[in-house]
Amino acid sequence: MPSDNEIRPFRLDTSEDAIADLRRRIAATRWPTRELVTDRSQGVQLATIQELARYWITDYDWRACETTLNSLPQYTTNIDGVEIHFIHVRSQHENALPLIMTHGWPGSVAELLGVIGPLTDPTAHGGTPEDASPEDAFHLVLPSLPGYGFSGEPTEPGWNSARMAQAWAKIMDRLGYSRYVAQGGDVGAAVTDAMGRQAPEGLLGIHVNLLAGAVGIKDKLPASSEQERAALDALNLFSMDGFGYFLEQSTRPQTIGYSLLDSPVGLAAWMLDHDTDSYYKISRAFLDGEPAGGLTRDSILDNITLYWLTGTGASSARWYWEQGRFQAAAQAAGQAPPPVTVPVGFTTFPGEIWAAPRSWAEAVYPGIAYFNEVDRGGHFAAWEEPELFSAEVRAAFRPLRKS
Repeated sequence: MPSDNEIRPFRLDTSEDAIADLRRRIAATRWPTRELVTDRSQGVQLATIQELARYWITDYDWRACETTLNSLPQYTTNIDGVEIHFIHVRSQHENALPLIMTHGWPGSVAELLGVIGPLTDPTAHGGTPEDASPEDAFHLVLPSLPGYGFSGEPTEPGWNSARMAQAWAKIMDRLGYSRYVAQGGDVGAAVTDAMGRQAPEGLLGIHVNLLAGAVGIKDKLPASSEQERAALDALNLFSMDGFGYFLEQSTRPQTIGYSLLDSPVGLAAWMLDHDTDSYYKISRAFLDGEPAGGLTRDSILDNITLYWLTGTGASSARWYWEQGRFQAAAQAAGQAPPPVTVPVGFTTFPGEIWAAPRSWAEAVYPGIAYFNEVDRGGHFAAWEEPELFSAEVRAAFRPLRKS
């Protein structure tokens, strides 16, 4: 019998039958009529999703993604009854700082592949010597969230961000890392935020690129400057007009799950309809052949196909239900989250759902240690702009290396 702490190698082996079934289901899609507007206000546009489906059947090669994943050191370990998958790439630089980085929804480890090289071997991936020296290297741990990708599904309720954060600390402990940092966006930002509030032994600091904490206090956030008002307008727009997937997944993840497990095109459309900035970038990649950085047709389909082949459309959506109930219970009990007691770094990417100004970051993280606004990139920053994203992670954590 394997020990509870055992770490086992993982290798992906997709059957030809699974790939053939995927193509058959795409070809058998029943299409709705075209939307009645010229923008995305009614949802994912027919021309975009039909071109995605055509490319998926005729040009896309899942085996290339499988080969890339299998070229990386992948492992699983059991934590609280759930088999957690993670990629673990150690830097060649002896003094590299361990970093656990968490993806979000509708993402996966596929969205983080572009930063592996720049973070583990910065000198070989561009940047100036001041920005990318061997002293800026990381040992990288990229877990798949429970219920996502190649990780197992929780079989009982309770896997909210706080529990996931505890699991991540266990992973780092099992890997023998006594000093490390954590980073995340989207769901990963919530998990990383929870790590910062739990402050497990060895965690030196965190960096996030979505200010998730703004949602619950939006009426108390500064709104006097033009930048603050623009951020508040964006947050209000999301709450009123971009909230569909969030509301469904936080209240009825099982219901939408039947569609996500049965129709590849239904799954793809649901995943594309996440935020305006990334939707139009993805749409241009398929309709105009103009990728936005790492958001290429193939990488977008790598991520969607990973969800399809692992059958995780429903289980990944359940995080929203878990987190919503966890926060509602805490609010009803008058329990404020504990403060973050480790240094916090934050980067604002202009295409984010709400591009948080410094005053907002300081409201959520008093005494924030690092803040920067960059000139490009959106919600999927590590995916879209891996070099810029990596430079931000290096800058945020550089002061902590000697601590």
